[in-house]
Amino acid sequence: MAQEFIELHANDDVLIALRDVAKDTDLLGGIIASDDIPRGHKVARKTISKGAPVHRYNQVIGYATEDISPGSHVHIHNMAMGEVTLDYAFCRDSKPTPIDTEQRTFMGIRRSNGKVATRNYIGVISSVNCSATAVKMIGDHYRNRLDDFPNVDGVISLTHKRGCGLDHPLDGIHALKRALAGHVRHPNIARVIIVGLGCEIANLGDILDGEPGDSYSIQTEGGTQKLVSKVIARIDELLPEVNAIQREPIPLSELKLAMQCGGSSGVSGISCNPALGYAVDLLVRQGGTAILSETTECYGAEHLLTARAANKEVAEQMLDRIKWWEKFTSDRGLVINNNPSPGNKAGGLTTIIEKSLGSIAKGGTTNLNAVYQYAEQVEAGQGLVFMDAPSLDNVSATAQVAGGAHVMVFTTDRGSAFGCKPTPSIKLAGSTSLFERMPDDMDLNAGTILDGEETVEQVGERIFERIIEVASGDQSFSEKMGYGEEEFAPWDMGVIL
Repeated sequence: MAQEFIELHANDDVLIALRDVAKDTDLLGGIIASDDIPRGHKVARKTISKGAPVHRYNQVIGYATEDISPGSHVHIHNMAMGEVTLDYAFCRDSKPTPIDTEQRTFMGIRRSNGKVATRNYIGVISSVNCSATAVKMIGDHYRNRLDDFPNVDGVISLTHKRGCGLDHPLDGIHALKRALAGHVRHPNIARVIIVGLGCEIANLGDILDGEPGDSYSIQTEGGTQKLVSKVIARIDELLPEVNAIQREPIPLSELKLAMQCGGSSGVSGISCNPALGYAVDLLVRQGGTAILSETTECYGAEHLLTARAANKEVAEQMLDRIKWWEKFTSDRGLVINNNPSPGNKAGGLTTIIEKSLGSIAKGGTTNLNAVYQYAEQVEAGQGLVFMDAPSLDNVSATAQVAGGAHVMVFTTDRGSAFGCKPTPSIKLAGSTSLFERMPDDMDLNAGTILDGEETVEQVGERIFERIIEVASGDQSFSEKMGYGEEEFAPWDMGVIL
């Protein structure tokens, strides 16, 4: 029978419930539960005095706000954030990463410019919200009309709410343009068409930035209907050309993987996140690249990344992003640790540090080799890298896709519905209950770890093989349901004027 509680480290002050446990249950070591303990929540394994630190993963996750007895439920009613001194230990844990002698491949698409793709889309992208409706009209025209072009994955319409009303020098407009330009040059989009109004700040030329593509503006073309007709005619011309592709074996060293999590719980850091981390280690050993993001969900655990930094410069860049976020939030009267979300708390996560420690498990154990700004282009063959982005899933994923991610793995335990076209998204369930409750959304079940049926390593192997299958053209569940266009959400951090 699978155990009801788990001890993550001998030095921890708490155990983690792997399923709902009733009051008076005999816990590990003869401790009796003095409360009902929901799945994913913490129970004290020893006396914790008021003001004392509470440890999980052998790390401080907060402080007791009252005396806590063994067997008591530990959560927001008796534990809170506090000042934690982190040992950044630059590069202390960095070590050479062995490269596997047996090189694996996936069946990808090699573009004429040498770039690698895992999907074959025509993309229609709005430069500004004013052209979003026209872009949607174009995408809708091609829905269920591509049977004659089996190698075309779709005509996708990517729209957003921004593009004007921003002051030019602000970070927000630069981040927006990087995100748009990154999708324009993404190899999963074979041909791109930019549609604008004609007078916006995010102008068509800046977005294309010398990349091949077509651009049209509603003002120049004589209105919405004329523009839509003209773009449809142009796409009809492009379809035979885009369809003429053939997949071929491509080394995994050229693959770039994005990692996201959403709807996390207290068991995410035990099941789905470390399992993904193991798959990431396998990819890095093949020479591939894995992109970790969500800076505000690394806060309080960033010392584990600086300790794995390949060099001092990378460690300092990581800390610079943390300091930027502290200033960014304080300047707006906010606090960076205003997290977890209500759903996270209901799932057992109490503080941002606890959430962050589980979140960064997605990044595996290898060196951190580079730190990127939001939506910057990520070089291939770099191993584990970090991209600065908010923890909001769609905004963060948009940055990773703009950076060139070919495939994404998205972990969840509360449940999440998500896609990120043109990049396929693989959904990983943290528990069997979620996998059975949302079967149409979840590609893989990591809950077998909690059930005692598989190890982290065994699930990690399954994730790794699924990444290769999806990179080779097999559709993920979110793709089959049509997710991925509405989630396009460039980060606009600027002031709207």
